[in-house]
Amino acid sequence: MPADLIEVPGYVAGTWSIDPTHSDVGFVIRHLMISKVRGHFTRFEGRILTAENLLKSEVTATIDMTSIDTANAQRDEHLRNADFFETEKYPTMTYRSTGIRSDGDDFLMEGELTLKGVTLPVPLKLEVNGFGVDPFAPDPAVGARAGFTATGEINRMDFGVSYNGPIPGGGAALGEKVQIILEIEAVLRSR
Repeated sequence: MPADLIEVPGYVAGTWSIDPTHSDVGFVIRHLMISKVRGHFTRFEGRILTAENLLKSEVTATIDMTSIDTANAQRDEHLRNADFFETEKYPTMTYRSTGIRSDGDDFLMEGELTLKGVTLPVPLKLEVNGFGVDPFAPDPAVGARAGFTATGEINRMDFGVSYNGPIPGGGAALGEKVQIILEIEAVLRSR
């Protein structure tokens, strides 16, 4: 076995589609310097290519920025406007992996995030949660599903998302760092 070949129990090489019904694209940001607010995007799609050698695998994903959901309709509408995401001009955010390497028991996926017309490198810690039978497939004997968790962090200012309201007594309404939390379930499309 080549030294760079990683073994994952039940690993299936192939082309996969992200299942939005069983996946979550979320984020966390500091609010009023005392707590954190969580949000999600409810519409997204992506393709995962698991290569024979996991380290040669690839991921591409597109997120519909108008689908932001922070459990507050007024805040969501503000996030869509020019103060934040400017979704009329920039309706999507994309991610494209550029490489994967071992990182202890998990992996580090290098990639490029494009948000508001700015493309920057954003690494994500990647956990391969497993591969299994797809009970929803027309033929479960040949269908498969895979699960992945990816986490990372960006500075929203780097992408031109710089709005911030002052708060009485000093400080800012929002932190600059945004945690990215992805729980992905994918469906095998071809081997």
